[in-house]
Amino acid sequence: MRALWFPSHLVAAALALAVAAPARAELRISDLDVYLNDHEVTVHVVLLGALPEALNEGIQSGIPAHIRLVIELWQYQRMARDRILITKTIERTLSYNVVTREFKVAVVQGETRPVFTTRDLRDAQRVLSEIRGVKMTPAAALDPAAVIYVRVQAETALNGENTFVSRMNGTAEQTMRQSEYRTIQRVQ
Repeated sequence: MRALWFPSHLVAAALALAVAAPARAELRISDLDVYLNDHEVTVHVVLLGALPEALNEGIQSGIPAHIRLVIELWQYQRMARDRILITKTIERTLSYNVVTREFKVAVVQGETRPVFTTRDLRDAQRVLSEIRGVKMTPAAALDPAAVIYVRVQAETALNGENTFVSRMNGTAEQTMRQSEYRTIQRVQ
């Protein structure tokens, strides 16, 4: 009887996890633009759903929300594994001051920009989710015949905690998107 007890509870726990639907993933990368000009490779990223509904209560009570983007520049290798050229991490935080009723968007890592303060949540979300003009590398540093692409991994979390449990609770989300393949030389 004891031998049947453990497997039956294990099967019940597996079924409970399978039936329990995780929180709906709202975070997505809507725009991923890679610009190749004569001087440098520049990336623009816009996140949609950077602040899911499950984070609103925590933010309104003063717990900060974090977004982190890992932007990677890759070189396509035809008969080998693709090679990563450069990685940039950008991290921002959104906090709410309960006394002054103001939202503050601050840069934690990867950028130099002033702190943005507003009383409107939509403005704070816009500033938090638009990452513009990330300079990856000078174009002269890349092989002119190389085929490159950009991969962006984005995550948002309440208080910076992005774990399996927090994703199941809906207080953290993550997503990834890859750009189209690009060449440095202009193809005519």
